[in-house]
Amino acid sequence: MKNITIIGGGIIGLNCAYYLQKEGYAVTVIERGDITNGCSFGNMGYFSPSHFIPLASPGIIAEGLRYMLRSSSSFYIKPRLSLPLMQWAYHFWKNSNASTVAKHAPHLNNILQLSRHLINDIRDEIGNSFLMEEKGCLLMCREEKTLDHEFHLADDAEKLGLKVERLNKEQVQVLEPDVELNVSGAVLFRDDCHINPEKFMVALKNYLGNKGVQFQLNTTVTCFEKKNDKISAVVTNKGKFECEELVIATGSWLPAVAKMMGVKLLLQPGKGYSYTYDHVEKNIRYPAILIEGRCAMTPWGQQLRIGGTMEISGINETILPKRMKGIYDSVKDFYPGLKIDLPPADKIWHGLRPVTPDGLPYIGRLKNFKNVVIAGGHAMMGVSLAPGTGKLVTEIIGRKNTTIDMSAFRVERF
Repeated sequence: MKNITIIGGGIIGLNCAYYLQKEGYAVTVIERGDITNGCSFGNMGYFSPSHFIPLASPGIIAEGLRYMLRSSSSFYIKPRLSLPLMQWAYHFWKNSNASTVAKHAPHLNNILQLSRHLINDIRDEIGNSFLMEEKGCLLMCREEKTLDHEFHLADDAEKLGLKVERLNKEQVQVLEPDVELNVSGAVLFRDDCHINPEKFMVALKNYLGNKGVQFQLNTTVTCFEKKNDKISAVVTNKGKFECEELVIATGSWLPAVAKMMGVKLLLQPGKGYSYTYDHVEKNIRYPAILIEGRCAMTPWGQQLRIGGTMEISGINETILPKRMKGIYDSVKDFYPGLKIDLPPADKIWHGLRPVTPDGLPYIGRLKNFKNVVIAGGHAMMGVSLAPGTGKLVTEIIGRKNTTIDMSAFRVERF
């Protein structure tokens, strides 16, 4: 039985472990934390085939420059002298055009659709303790011109086989009878679903533990031992772990870990914020993305999570409360009837989302090491892409034909 070592116990690492153990591999997961403090734990919990447009898209640069000087804006780049940041920004700019998006969108759609299908199988196997609901997701618009643009994007979605409904403001209000809305309309993506991500990760970890997956938590990788064209062992602050195959799924720490092997990967952490209300008496019924507000909302019964922002400021734990205030203000603009208070600054959650220069993940083998597979750079879609990534990584390690075309996710493409 081949020994597989996974570095990273976030949503991607756990899904890789899930599919690898199903194939009979002996799996060890090495995680720098305890799985409760990473980016996966506090996100919005969407499985979103609707997100087929990569982050690097036309207009994103101009929008970022327009908003980045506002203290409560949804997008911010911290000015600093950093060669990796400048290289990343150059390639991000190069990929933010219509022709590149047209080329990338089908590939992103393929892995999104794959993940959306697989999460149903996972739920059926491990149980639905993670509150999965299949009611879709609303893309809400305040302005008519924004709504018109989203309606046109819905045309593209239908060409990819997605089920969409174009709604005016009265139709949206019917879907949310308990809360007064202030919108022009919305697009309802019926194929989307949502889960509670922290409950999902806990359920998956417990399931994997019962299946014999070994977890080495609160453990930091310090270097690697190499033998010819393979990594033979992972060296950590708690000892050395031999490996026959190695999967690296370390999120925003991917460049630092790859550097230990002499590999350069372009990736920037994009900080996001969220806050969860434990009891909202009259809550929303549908998860929603607020287009002009650049933020999102997810309900679980009487719980409500609000979140968003993309703060490119490196690896740091600094929280800027004005970012959360911007999210809160946007929510109140769209939902004036929602009775929630401004989140207290000391209770704001934050996580670092790993962003590649083209908005597509890195999934595949490294050229210089025959036994190393990279799985990272999923940006804001870690949950949406996790089962598909785990399935594909398992196929790569088994040297099987992959379920979908992997060419767009090639690791060393920059």
